[in-house]
Amino acid sequence: MKVFLQLMWFFKQEKKAYVTGILILLFVAFLQLLPPKVIGIIVDHIQEDTLTGSILGKWIVALVAAALVMYVLRYYWRIMIFGSAVKLSRLLRNKLYHHFTQMSQSFYQKKRTGDLMAHATNDLSAIQQTAGSGVLTLVDSLATGGFVIIAMATTISWKLTLICLIPMPFMALLTNWYGTLLHKRFHKAQEAFSNLNDKTQESITGIKVIKTFGQEKEDIEDFRKQSDDVVQKNISVARIDSLFDPTISIIVGISFFLALTFGSRYVLQGELTIGQLISFTTYLGLLIWPMLAFGWLFNIVERGRASYDRVSELLAEKADIIDVEGAVDETPSGDIEYNIHSFTYPDEKEPMLKNIHFTLKRGQTLGIVGKTGAGKTSLLKLLIRQFESNDGEILFGGKKLQNYQTSSLREAIGYVPQDHFLFSATVGENIAFAKPMVDKLEIYHAATVANIHDDILMFTDGYDTVVGERGVSLSGGQKQRISIARALVMDPEVLVLDDSLSAVDAKTEEAILSALKENRGGKTTMITAHRLSAIQHADLIIVLDEGEIIQKGTHDQLMEHDGWYKEMYLRQQLEELVEHGG
Repeated sequence: MKVFLQLMWFFKQEKKAYVTGILILLFVAFLQLLPPKVIGIIVDHIQEDTLTGSILGKWIVALVAAALVMYVLRYYWRIMIFGSAVKLSRLLRNKLYHHFTQMSQSFYQKKRTGDLMAHATNDLSAIQQTAGSGVLTLVDSLATGGFVIIAMATTISWKLTLICLIPMPFMALLTNWYGTLLHKRFHKAQEAFSNLNDKTQESITGIKVIKTFGQEKEDIEDFRKQSDDVVQKNISVARIDSLFDPTISIIVGISFFLALTFGSRYVLQGELTIGQLISFTTYLGLLIWPMLAFGWLFNIVERGRASYDRVSELLAEKADIIDVEGAVDETPSGDIEYNIHSFTYPDEKEPMLKNIHFTLKRGQTLGIVGKTGAGKTSLLKLLIRQFESNDGEILFGGKKLQNYQTSSLREAIGYVPQDHFLFSATVGENIAFAKPMVDKLEIYHAATVANIHDDILMFTDGYDTVVGERGVSLSGGQKQRISIARALVMDPEVLVLDDSLSAVDAKTEEAILSALKENRGGKTTMITAHRLSAIQHADLIIVLDEGEIIQKGTHDQLMEHDGWYKEMYLRQQLEELVEHGG
C-alpha cells in the first residue's frame, strides 16, 4: 500500500472530493446491511406463522427506498473519486510534458522516444487506476467487510463470527506474498511494453529506410520477437494475478463450511433461529466481495506502484542546462567571443573541442569548416546552450551566456540544425512556428529570402499545404529552405546555419546567401558547411580538425597559405569543373 502514501500529496490536494466520496461509500456500505437482516426477519415470521401483508409491505418499501438511495449515492461517489483520479492523470501528464520541454539534449540522448511515450500513456493509466479504482476498492472492501463483521457479531452471534474468521489470516499472508511477486513482474512487463513502443515508433519513422534496404521481413521478425516478449511478461503477471481468486474462493468456502457446521449446531441448541442463520450466511456472502476485492486491490496497487516509481524516477532527473541565480531577462546582442579550453560531452572521456579562441564582431559572418566529426556542430551547440562548456566560457555582448536567461538567449538566435524537423501542419504554420501571430507578409518575405516562396506557390494549396509528418512530402532542399525561413521569421540577432545548404544546388545556395547578406545588415550569421562556396564570403573562417582550430582568417588569407582549406577549395573547384564537362 506504499503507493497510497506516495500519492498522499494529491489526496490532500483533492481532499474535499475524496472525503465526500469516501463518506458516501461508507453510507452505501452501511445500507447494504439491510437486505440480509430483512431476509432473516421475514424467514422468522414465516416460521412462526406471523407474517402479514402489512409487515411484508413495510419491509419491501424499506428495501426499495434503500435501493434508490444507494443508486443515487453510487453515482455521486463515482464522480468524486473517479473524477479526481482523472485529474491526477492530467496533472502528471502535464508535469511530464513540461519536464520533457525543460530537459536538455543529453537527456534525449539517453532516453528513447518509445520509453517516454510509454511513461506518458501506459504508466499514467496505471496510476490513474490506483487513484480511482484502487481507492474505491480499498475503502469499499474495508467498509463493507468491517460493517458486515460487526453486524454478524453484534446482531447474530459473536462466537460464530470468530469461528468463520479463523481462515482469514491465511488469506492475508498469501495475498501479501502474491502482491510482492506481482510488483516485480509488472515492472518487467512495463519495461517490455516500453521497448515495443520504442521499436514501433522507430520503425514507423524509418519506414523509408527499411523499405529501401529491403529489410521488411527482418524488421517484422524483430517486432514479433519483442511483441512475444511483451506477451510472455504479461502472462507472467497474469499467472500471479490468477492465484488471487482461487485462494480467496477456498478461504470463503472454508468460512461457509464453518458457518453451516457450527451454525446448525447452534440452531439445534436453541442459540440461533433459522432466520438468524440465514441472515448470517447472507452476510457471509457479502464478505465474498471484500475478499475478492482485496485480490484485485493488490493487482491495481502493485501496477500503480511500479508505474509511479518509473514516472517519479523520470521526473527526478535534473536538467543539465538551468538558469543561474541573477540571470537577466534581456535579449543579448553584440560581439561573440569564444574562450573554450576544452569541452567534453557527458559520459565521454575524450574532449570534443580544445583551445577554441576567436571573436566574431556584431554584424559579421562566420564560416566554420572541417572534416566530418571535427566539432563544427558542437561549437554551435555551446552557443545555444544545448550543452555547457566544461572548461571555458562564451561571451555574448560582453556577458557570459549563463548570465542570460535561457529563453532570452534563444530568442536572439535563429538556429537551423542539420536534422530539419517539420511538424504535421501547413507550410505557413511551420514557417511561423516561433512567432505564431506573425503577419503573412513577413512569412512571405522570409520564404523569399530563403528562396522557397516560388516553390510553395506551386504546392497544391500554397502556404496552406499540409506537409505531412516530419515534412515527408517535401524534398530535402525544400525542407532545408523552409527551416531557414522559419528561423528568419524571428529576425534573430544571430542566424546559425548548421550545414543547412547541403541539399540545394550551387545556384540556389548563392541566391540564398546573397539575400541573407542584403536583408541581414548589422546582424551576425554563423554558417557551417562542407561546400566551401557557402562560406567563402565570410568575414572570418575557422577550420576545425579533431576539435581544434588549425586555420583562421578570411578566404583570401587562407588561400595564401598551403593547408586544409586551400587544398579542399581547389579540389571542390576541380570537381565542379569536371561536373560541367571541363
